[in-house]
Amino acid sequence: MIKILFVCHGNICRSTMAQFVMEDMVKKEHLENVIQVESAATSTEEIGNPPHYGTVQKMREMNIPMRKHYATRMTKSDYRKYDYIIGMDQWNYNNIMRIIGKDPDNKVSLLLDFTDSPGTIADPWYTGNFDETYRDVKNGCEGLLKYLKQEVL
Repeated sequence: MIKILFVCHGNICRSTMAQFVMEDMVKKEHLENVIQVESAATSTEEIGNPPHYGTVQKMREMNIPMRKHYATRMTKSDYRKYDYIIGMDQWNYNNIMRIIGKDPDNKVSLLLDFTDSPGTIADPWYTGNFDETYRDVKNGCEGLLKYLKQEVL
């Protein structure tokens, strides 16, 4: 089983969006018995809160199923639990590294590293643009799934 943890600041916008988008892609490829997806935060600000209404609205608009989710914070032990720990921007990456300490197995990356346009996925909490975030998340998840199918599965 390949285990993926998507991480953002609060675990209510980008990482939950990535989780639901990736779960939908995995299901459509009939890989749900091979790939497991979760999400978490680097902060404690939103712990226990459901996904942001903008994320919920975008998932409904795109007809992407959502399961019940409440924000959780990643822990140092997640490094052992997951094969891929994927942040949304450099700030998330830095905070992930602060939480886990070291990355000897090169598990930590940014989602857009799996695309032809590496970079940052803008936080819609600040931008209000869930469409742009969705496009980037979808692109990153497609690239990640392609990578996994070519290199790992």
